[in-house]
Amino acid sequence: MAASTSGAIKAYLESLSFHVPVFRDGPREGQAEPYIVVQEALPAARDLRAAGDFGDPAADIDVLETVVIDLVQRARVKTGERTTKVTERYGLAESIGRALHGCTLPEHPARVRAVLLQDIDRIPIADNRVRHSITVTVRRALLSAEVTPT
Repeated sequence: MAASTSGAIKAYLESLSFHVPVFRDGPREGQAEPYIVVQEALPAARDLRAAGDFGDPAADIDVLETVVIDLVQRARVKTGERTTKVTERYGLAESIGRALHGCTLPEHPARVRAVLLQDIDRIPIADNRVRHSITVTVRRALLSAEVTPT
């Protein structure tokens, strides 16, 4: 069981057959491309469409969490003095987005209603690498442990 939303997404992506290592918050030192980085969940806002009542202690309160998944790939490699070969796996970011859209993250400690794909951006970065930024919204129950002081 994952301890957080980003951990649950990491576990879910690792269970699929993309053959790309997945990390939370950043790759290990010297990691070769391609790799996936799941950022810790960003803002969580109350899901106003869900039935949750602060006055009913038994009612679930649902939240919407934004999570960014980065796919970093090498764009191409040099094969000769004047030639290169494309190494970027076109469509991989879209496949990841499609796999996440609608899933319920079975490893999450809370009940997840659905993961909703928001967008996919392709951003060239330094050293002949590209980053695909995949943004999803996670509709899930807010755990009492997340709001109860220890």
